[in-house]
Amino acid sequence: MSAKDKESAHHDEDYHQFLRRLGIVVLTLIIILGIVIFIVWAVLRPTKPNFILQDVTVFGLNASSSPNLLSLSMQVTISSHNPNDRIGIYYVTMDVYGAYRGQQLTLPTLLPSTYQGHRDVVVWSPFLSGDAVPVAPDAALSLQQDQNVGAVLFNVKIDGQVKWKVGTWISGRYHLNVNCPAFIKFRNPDHAIAVGSAMKFQIVQSCNVEV
Repeated sequence: MSAKDKESAHHDEDYHQFLRRLGIVVLTLIIILGIVIFIVWAVLRPTKPNFILQDVTVFGLNASSSPNLLSLSMQVTISSHNPNDRIGIYYVTMDVYGAYRGQQLTLPTLLPSTYQGHRDVVVWSPFLSGDAVPVAPDAALSLQQDQNVGAVLFNVKIDGQVKWKVGTWISGRYHLNVNCPAFIKFRNPDHAIAVGSAMKFQIVQSCNVEV
């Protein structure tokens, strides 16, 4: 091997050593950064937001058994409280819909993307509507029976995605699932207010939240 070839081989070896050392440094920095993020996350321990169904205004409710169809039109007021002192919440997407006995009755209503600061409260008042929605026979029959009794249990549900914000760091997306029971007593005037042809019911019911 000539002197020129030896010199070239030496340079190649130095270059490969440099790449190996650079890779080790980059990998070490990534591991350290991951450990720091994990420690900060573990210390702060984000708490999921608290959702409350404030009220429900029913504009229309109808059930038919031949065929089995349900129609529902209402407006709901939902509030969310961020209990964290140092963590903000980005509500990236949030679809709200009404359900009865596990069956979705209204089309999903998309809420606007929202940022919620530390200890902040956010309030939404979406309209929910479903016209002549096909349902199982037992659901239509149950709703007719509930209407005869004068009390109906609906569920207002939210299916969405959130991000946590700690300082300038923002997490990836987490699935948000909210279930708010709405027990409406049509024959109890103490909990209802007439709004034109509609009836507004004060609920103030805590919701089940999963993140």
